[in-house]
Amino acid sequence: MNSVISSTFFLTVLMVIGMGFFIRAAAKDRTQVVTLRSGDDGDQLLAALKQYFADRAYQVDRIDPDSNKVTLSGQVRPSVFLTVFLSVMAAVGGLCLGLLLSMVVPSLPTTIGLVFVALAPGAGWLYWRKAGRTEQVAFVLDETTALASGSLLRVSAHRDELESLQRSLNLTVQE
Repeated sequence: MNSVISSTFFLTVLMVIGMGFFIRAAAKDRTQVVTLRSGDDGDQLLAALKQYFADRAYQVDRIDPDSNKVTLSGQVRPSVFLTVFLSVMAAVGGLCLGLLLSMVVPSLPTTIGLVFVALAPGAGWLYWRKAGRTEQVAFVLDETTALASGSLLRVSAHRDELESLQRSLNLTVQE
């Protein structure tokens, strides 16, 4: 029985470590730079981009006329579902760790798991604090490239925003 408890304890400790990294990574910045191809000409694409970012509540920060670079910013709201999910996941992991600690170290009170459960909302709070931030999007319409039809757009944004932009404006990634 002792080897079962020790191996279970070891796996639970690994789970808690993994959960800590998962909670930390939930709010990590995932900005990417991609070149997208559109079938529309530059003026049509700019009009579509203006409408798309206005609908998503982005505001123009600055326009650099020398490099044709437009920088926008918008407030990203944290996900309520992910906040609750991370808190529940931390509570379950803490309860498991507490139960195993009370079995491995019998002198500890059996309510040690409840202490970890009480700390679990801290995981959601940590995510909420880090995920709510101002996100920046920058794009340059590449007019120097001679395409048979269409235009190229270099965009720097969060990867989820890039996927949404591609779907909404029917853009393809230029390789």
